[in-house]
Amino acid sequence: MLTLKLISEETERVIKGLEKKHFSGAREAVEKVLEYDRLRRETQQKLDTNKQKQNQLSRQIGGLMKEGKKNEADSIKEEVAELKSADKALQEIMEKAQKDMTDVLLTIPNIPNDDVPEGKDASDNVVVKEGGQKPDLPADALCHWDLLKKFNLVDFDLGVKITGAGFPLYIGKMARFQRALEAFFLDEARKSGYLEVQPPLVVNQDSGLGTGQLPDKEGQMYHANLDDLYLIPTAEVPVTNIFRDEILDEQDLPVKRCAYSACFRREAGSYGKDVRGLNRLHQFDKVEIVRIDKPEHSYASLDEMLEHVEGLLKKLELPYHILRLCGGDMSFTSAICYDFEVWSAAQERWLEVSSVSNFESYQANRLHCRYRHADDKKIELCHTLNGSALALPRIVAAIIENNQTPEGVRVPKVLVPYCGFEMLDEKMD
Repeated sequence: MLTLKLISEETERVIKGLEKKHFSGAREAVEKVLEYDRLRRETQQKLDTNKQKQNQLSRQIGGLMKEGKKNEADSIKEEVAELKSADKALQEIMEKAQKDMTDVLLTIPNIPNDDVPEGKDASDNVVVKEGGQKPDLPADALCHWDLLKKFNLVDFDLGVKITGAGFPLYIGKMARFQRALEAFFLDEARKSGYLEVQPPLVVNQDSGLGTGQLPDKEGQMYHANLDDLYLIPTAEVPVTNIFRDEILDEQDLPVKRCAYSACFRREAGSYGKDVRGLNRLHQFDKVEIVRIDKPEHSYASLDEMLEHVEGLLKKLELPYHILRLCGGDMSFTSAICYDFEVWSAAQERWLEVSSVSNFESYQANRLHCRYRHADDKKIELCHTLNGSALALPRIVAAIIENNQTPEGVRVPKVLVPYCGFEMLDEKMD
C-alpha cells in the first residue's frame, strides 16, 4: 500500500507512476484518498477542539458548585453533554473517512521504479541479458508432454481422474526428479545465506492482504470457505507474513529466508498452448527466496537475487534470458520486476520460470513491517523482495525437451547426485 505521506507530498509523481502502470482512474483514486484524508484531519481537529472545551467547562463546573451556583453548573453540564454527543458523531465521521481512505488505498497498485520501461504488455518487456546455448534438436524432436507419456513419467489423465485438469500425477523417476530439483534449489539457497523455513500452505485473510494478493487476486486463489482460509499461490505469502507487525533491528538486515512449497492457482481464463502439458498448472512445486531489507540497500539485494537465480539456470545448463518488465506487464505490488525465461527447444518458445521483484515499502506498509535505526532509534518501513528460485514445472519441461534422446532424457550433471540416475526413462532404478 502506498503511504499517505508519499501521496500527499508527491502527488503528481504518484499519478504519473500509476499511469505508467496503466492503472485506470489514477488521478481520481489519488484525489479520493486526499479528500478522505482532509475530512479525517478536519474532523480530528474538531474533536480535539471539543475535548479542550469540555475540559475547560468541566473545571468551571467544580468551581461553580463550590460557590453554590448550581443552576449555572447544571447549564454548563448540559453544554458538556451536547459536546460529548457531538463527539460521538464526529468520531463516526472520522472512522468512516479512515475506512473509506484505506479501502481506496488497497485498490491502488504500487508505482514503478524509474528504471521500469514504458509499455502496455509483455511485447514491450526489455531483454537485459541472455545466457546459455540453445540445443540443436532433430526434426522429429518431441514436446515434453509426448516425452513424458512415451517414458511413462507423468500421467495427466490420472490427475484428471483424481482431481481435475492441471493436477498431474508424477511417476517413478519423475517423482524422484521433482524431489531432486527441490533439494538442489534449497541447498543452493542455503549456500547463499538463506535460512530455510517450512511454512503453512494455507493463510488467513490478513496474510493475503499483507502481501497484496487480496483484494487484487482473490479470484485466482483457492478459498476454503468454511474456515475462511486461502491456499497459497506462492510461499512468498506465508514467509513474508512472518514479519507482519514486527519491528526489526537495523543490524539484523537484510533478513533472508527460503522455502519450498506446493503452490495453488486457479488460473481462471487460461487457455490454448499456454496450458499444454506442464506449461500451466493449478498445483506445482516451487522454492521461493524472500528478503527484508532497509531502503538504501534493497536494490543491492535485488541484484544479488538476480545473480542467484541466474546461477541456478547456468548450473542446469539451460538457455535463458532475463527481461525487465514494462509498466503495463508488472504485478499489482511490485516496484520493479525481472522475469527469467528458459528456452523450450521442441516448443520453440520461451517459458517463464522465475520472477524477481522489489516491492520497496509497498508490502511493508500493508504488513506494518518496520526496522529500528541503530543510531537514532528512528523507526522506518522496510523494503521487501522475493523471487522464484525456482518454479519446477516449466524448468522440467525445458530440461525434458532440451535433453531428449531416443533412449530417454539426459539429467543435468548437477542433479545426478540428487536423484541417483543419469537418464529419465521408464526403467525402474
